[in-house]
Amino acid sequence: MLVTFLPRVAPVWFLASRSLPPLVASWLRYVPPAVLAAMLLPSIVAPEGVVDLHWRNLYLMAAVPTLLVAWKTRSMFGAVLTGMALVALSRLVWGI
Repeated sequence: MLVTFLPRVAPVWFLASRSLPPLVASWLRYVPPAVLAAMLLPSIVAPEGVVDLHWRNLYLMAAVPTLLVAWKTRSMFGAVLTGMALVALSRLVWGI
């Protein structure tokens, strides 16, 4: 427990009473989207383990409008709902 607990809590304890420089604070805002993109990109462009940038790649085709919804609405829930609905509808209608 200590091996996983201490590395997560130590920075919080250490930085709780301090303020970060503006440059560091603005840089840290980009960490969650970068991590999310790094986790999602392989499953979108290589769903079968091989890079597939063809129109038959259902996940890539659903990702494009999903990204537009996320960009316009800034809503994680809306983006997830859009992506799930597009994949479900594509499978239902076209049997992909």
